[in-house]
Amino acid sequence: MTSAFFYGTLMHPEILKRVIGNDGSGLQMCPALLLDYTRHQVKNEDYPGILPYSQSRAMFDRDLDLEEKSVRGSLVTGLSEEDVRLLDIFEGNQYTRQVVSVYPLGSLTNIRDIPPIEAKSLVPIPPISTLDSLTSPVKADTYVWCISPSELQAKLWTFEEFVKDSAWKWVGSSSDNNKDYDEVDRRRAMEGLIVPATTT
Repeated sequence: MTSAFFYGTLMHPEILKRVIGNDGSGLQMCPALLLDYTRHQVKNEDYPGILPYSQSRAMFDRDLDLEEKSVRGSLVTGLSEEDVRLLDIFEGNQYTRQVVSVYPLGSLTNIRDIPPIEAKSLVPIPPISTLDSLTSPVKADTYVWCISPSELQAKLWTFEEFVKDSAWKWVGSSSDNNKDYDEVDRRRAMEGLIVPATTT
């Protein structure tokens, strides 16, 4: 089983369950913090990408404070090999999956017990004042932006704004025409088999 740190659309339990194609009964989730990374809106998209602060510093006209150069997301445990395969497909070639150290900010909760309306509460409100206040870090996979930083806005992406402005396009019947699900839905329907194109 694999643990992963999600910092964008997949922080929403309903979106995560849609991507992996099951009810998430074996998954647990809690808020978590990734230090020394920044999270940016991908241009012309609803979702973000993260970069190490050492790479993104040039995007800002000042040094960022601890909160700004940290990414608040969700730590999810219990992901199967098949779950990870589908997540890799969903993330596509804009990201590489890497192992990082994240700091849990709460207790793990079964994903089935988190109603969709409470998804935004997964982001804890109190700021992190000092590193001493954090618990011990844990290892988790995450998806790091791997193409040109010019495809990212300097503006920092927030999950609260996503839930308020864009989540409706990703959950329920409104998500039926969301192109971002197309490839993972197609591959799941094919049970992971790649059918070569025919030639005439």
